Amino acid sequence: MKYILSIICAIALSIGFASSSFAQEPETTITIKVKGITCSTDYKMIQANVEKLDGVSKFEVGKKGATSTFIINYNSELVSEDKIYAAIEGTGSCENPNERPYKVKLK
Repeated sequence: MKYILSIICAIALSIGFASSSFAQEPETTITIKVKGITCSTDYKMIQANVEKLDGVSKFEVGKKGATSTFIINYNSELVSEDKIYAAIEGTGSCENPNERPYKVKLK
């Protein structure tokens, strides 16, 4: 009886481990440098636009300044870096919503 219970427990554990490894989503972290930010409202507006994207799990402001840094965690199966860049560059200025002053600095 103990032997059968041991086998059942071993099978249950292996199934649990296998299903949990398949359930994990591919999480990617990128650091993006952005130029054109002039006030604290800009950060909030950019963050709101990026967090709307399906697959973005975390948005953090790193360094603030002439070139600001954002650290973003996302699921690469749901959203691409290009879509994240487009969300940043597509954010309207807080002073003039029709302007698109933010530019992602690519390497």
